[in-house]
Amino acid sequence: MTPAELDLRQYAVLGLVDEASRLALDYFGRKDSLGISMKGAQDWLTVADGAVEVFLRERLAVLFPSDAVIGEEGGGETADAVWIIDPIDGTSNFARGDRTWCISIGLLLNGIPEIGIISAPALGEVYLGRRGRGATMNGEPIKVSGTADIRRAYLEFGWSTRIPTEDYLATVGRGFAAGASVKRSGSGALGLCHVAIGRTEAYAELHINAWDVAAGLVIATEAGADANDFFAGDAIKAGNPVLCCTPELTGELERITGIVSRHNSR
Repeated sequence: MTPAELDLRQYAVLGLVDEASRLALDYFGRKDSLGISMKGAQDWLTVADGAVEVFLRERLAVLFPSDAVIGEEGGGETADAVWIIDPIDGTSNFARGDRTWCISIGLLLNGIPEIGIISAPALGEVYLGRRGRGATMNGEPIKVSGTADIRRAYLEFGWSTRIPTEDYLATVGRGFAAGASVKRSGSGALGLCHVAIGRTEAYAELHINAWDVAAGLVIATEAGADANDFFAGDAIKAGNPVLCCTPELTGELERITGIVSRHNSR
């Protein structure tokens, strides 16, 4: 795919995500319209999830019919060029009226994250990453914090029902024992963005799905973060662990999480 073709996709999908953000915000402002249900323990679903994904799928099919699409709600098959969509990441927050949620869409070319766009409309933030071209928030360049002392670090550890609770608690415990502050906000995609903009020093999760990280990993690594090779193996279908952190703390975070990172060449 040529740089011009990637430019077209970047700017077209930025426009689509802006429209999708307005759609999601409309649902967010009308809690009685959300049709809340549960896919599993602490696995929330709303009408907005489906509506946003359908909107993006339909528009992508018209604009880029040769590109594949995989969504959290509708599934799909991979291809050389594939968009991976999480229509509402942080659905439990969304359903409860918490503004910490986002729309996430990433383009993979031959298994490599190329473009990442994340919109947090209730927060007024739009993040963009393009491989080799840096990362921005609302059009302004962003970078990781550069914090080198774990005792000054703020770490976010995502939680999944697919991992034994004791493994998660052990990871959190090692973070606290190292002297860091630890949190969980409920959106992996925004967690990666917060590393990218320096609000936290790391985001890690012992198992996470591809739609949660396909966009955020481009944004964070283009902002200077180290990250593990998430898309190794069958990650698109089966998920993987994720570790993303400011490079100065990579070794310490590998020890705390047990996830091996790769150093960013940027």
